[in-house]
Amino acid sequence: MKPVHDYYSAKGRVILHVDMNAFYCSVHEAVEPDRYQGKPLAVAGSVELRKGIIVTSSYAARRRGISTGMQVGKALKLCPDLILLQPDFHLYRHFSKAFMKIIYNYSPMLEATSIDECYVDISGSRQFGNPVEIAQKIQDRIMQELGLPCSIGIAPNKLLAKMASDMKKPNGITVLRIRDVPYVLWDKPCSHLFGIGAKTGEKLNKLRIHNLGDLAKADEALLSREFGVLGHWLKRAANGLDDGVVNPDREQSKSIGHTTTLPANVTESADVHRVFLNLADQTARRLRKQQLVTQTIQITIRNPDMHTITRSSTLETPTEDADMIYKEACKLYAKHWKDRKPIRLLGITLQNLIAKTESAIQLDLFDYVESPKKEILNQTLDKLRDKFGESAVLTAGMLSDDPSALIRNHRVRGTSLQMDHLRSGQDEEQGE
Repeated sequence: MKPVHDYYSAKGRVILHVDMNAFYCSVHEAVEPDRYQGKPLAVAGSVELRKGIIVTSSYAARRRGISTGMQVGKALKLCPDLILLQPDFHLYRHFSKAFMKIIYNYSPMLEATSIDECYVDISGSRQFGNPVEIAQKIQDRIMQELGLPCSIGIAPNKLLAKMASDMKKPNGITVLRIRDVPYVLWDKPCSHLFGIGAKTGEKLNKLRIHNLGDLAKADEALLSREFGVLGHWLKRAANGLDDGVVNPDREQSKSIGHTTTLPANVTESADVHRVFLNLADQTARRLRKQQLVTQTIQITIRNPDMHTITRSSTLETPTEDADMIYKEACKLYAKHWKDRKPIRLLGITLQNLIAKTESAIQLDLFDYVESPKKEILNQTLDKLRDKFGESAVLTAGMLSDDPSALIRNHRVRGTSLQMDHLRSGQDEEQGE
């Protein structure tokens, strides 16, 4: 066996990508194994009405044909004994912090990218063994201490580590080196490469670039002409090259958003406005908790055929106020969705975020009087809701039975990309 130091290059890096397998369902199986272990499970947005969509499913359910994005009704026809569960993001966030804490024991160079995956640079961790041994220790501990399976990719860069973690699921460990790329990846379609979407894949096909081997050998001038600055990255990535570094600093959010899938198609403006009211309320709450203001409001609209549009506008003055966010979202909806076509999903995302202490908010004569009052009111209402719960203070328009009202419930709200729980956890640790 080679000495441990032979596995670690003096110049290169060793990166792990840890990807939790069927995370939401695996958490439920770990918490209640007698009820759920090994059974076909699915987390769905609207369990009661059976009209929602599948958010994720267990491997037992996947073997029965269940897939993410499938309508619940269709899933139940395919698998009548499918167990449908409401999401419990409070529980998922708890397990997310727990598995990342285990990984952190092997290297502080950890970068969380979502609630269920992270990169970790173990170039300085040779005291724990060679890379495969470290990956095995992490995988074993997560299973023994939390009851959760995970797949781990080992590579000299983030791109290949991510690709490797997808190769053996569930509970696999895969090593992918740059010299392996021609044999392992080049026969795959271009869309197989992490970072290439379906549209880019289609465009590459039209250029007679059908697989990653073609892309690796393609004329860079052609790629740059067709894809701009992305063209250089495409060729390098197809050759397994990536300059991205693991960034352990949990930077301030680049965006804050919520989307909600509706239990039935919506066509009336009044219904859309009510959903936007709830979405604006909670995105603004998260904004204020992080002491940020936003200057760009984006809405997301998806129809029953899964066609999605996003539209945004930039405000003259940064804001933290839910009412302003709500009004801007309604304006965008009125401008870009005029035919009252049915809607199945709505979202609000706040972008161009600025630390409140660093923002120069321009106030007109009216705002000089009203803005301080509004800020004091928001602070008071936030304190009440922090103490008594999100539903302690509501406007009449927020009361509804649609899922947008559920985002005030921390157990059922959230997305895999929502990282607030990790930022707040870090603050707690620093305060001890």
